Amino acid sequence: MGYYFDFHLHSCLSPCGDNDMTPYNMANMAALAGYQIIALSDHNTTKNCPAIIKAAEAAGIVAIPAMELTTMEEVHVLCLLPDLTAARELDAIVYEHLPDISNDPEIFGHQWVMDDADNILAEEAKLLTSATSIGLYDVAALLRSLGGIAIPAHIDRPSFSLIANLGFYDEAMGFEAVEITRQCDKKIFMSEHPELKQMPYIIDSDAHDLIAIPDARYSLALSDLTAEAVINAVAKGELLGRL
Repeated sequence: MGYYFDFHLHSCLSPCGDNDMTPYNMANMAALAGYQIIALSDHNTTKNCPAIIKAAEAAGIVAIPAMELTTMEEVHVLCLLPDLTAARELDAIVYEHLPDISNDPEIFGHQWVMDDADNILAEEAKLLTSATSIGLYDVAALLRSLGGIAIPAHIDRPSFSLIANLGFYDEAMGFEAVEITRQCDKKIFMSEHPELKQMPYIIDSDAHDLIAIPDARYSLALSDLTAEAVINAVAKGELLGRL
């Protein structure tokens, strides 16, 4: 059965995320937009995943834990995780690999950790958008060790993407799928990067504010509405298609 999805959403814990991107608001906006399954993928953290999972359940949809990890090459990688235990493990690993740079809310925005009722529990002090010391070639194996899966994010964008920063895709990186934007012209993109031919892909919004959460358009055939089913679909290449 096909389920409408968006696996790339940022909450107010991402410093670049709007303050209105609270777990409750996000879950209910996603439900109104027609989604059945979403993922919260804040920059280098999973600390708001418990709240979005609860808020989504109350809104009648499913949320799965995720993260947008920034590698040492400043490449963004979408990380989908099987459960909150794995999410906490990845959070701890990534936090240790983040440089000790403090966030300045007046410049970058607040980094709020919330509960499912949008109460502020804490404000993260370390700047979450910094590049970690984790190498791009190590990410896929790290996620597999946690039962998750890694997907290079918005690879057609001119910044913070695998192609923009490295200029090529190498099979040795170990990724099983990629993410492209809604604006990607696949014909032109593939003419420039034939090494990606037949790579399975997904399309997400990368929304940082509520108005940027678009109406649901893309669906995946999943065995059920669980993180495990999503990870299995990505691993098998059962996505929107192949580049």
